[in-house]
Amino acid sequence: MSKPAEENPIDVAVGILMKTDGEVLLGQRPEGKPYPGYWEFPGGKVEPGESILAALKREFVEELGIEVVSAEPWCCVEHIYPHAHVRLHFFISHEWRGLPVSREGQDFAWQGAIAVQPLLPATIPLICWLDQMRRNPVAHE
Repeated sequence: MSKPAEENPIDVAVGILMKTDGEVLLGQRPEGKPYPGYWEFPGGKVEPGESILAALKREFVEELGIEVVSAEPWCCVEHIYPHAHVRLHFFISHEWRGLPVSREGQDFAWQGAIAVQPLLPATIPLICWLDQMRRNPVAHE
């Protein structure tokens, strides 16, 4: 396997659905994809000519059958996996329509204190930041 080109990261839209109690939705990567069985925030690749927010909304319909009504950009993180160099654009959404349904055979779970394992490596620091925000929301305003 060749090493990914570090100068050409793949843009990925990632959504954090957050309930009023702070729980977030995590999905488990299905068989046939890199890191099968690992837990992550849902999302997917941005197609050519597509905005990141449009990609996020499309992916949530395709993966979970829900419509993201609004989402705010949160942060952007680059991560180099053995199979790809990705630029992850994270959005937080408190407003969506529908209930998540597994459309790609993946499991998913609402998590407050994260109890699922293993976590996708690029997901771990974001979960730590979210935990800090939940514990001390005034410091992050």
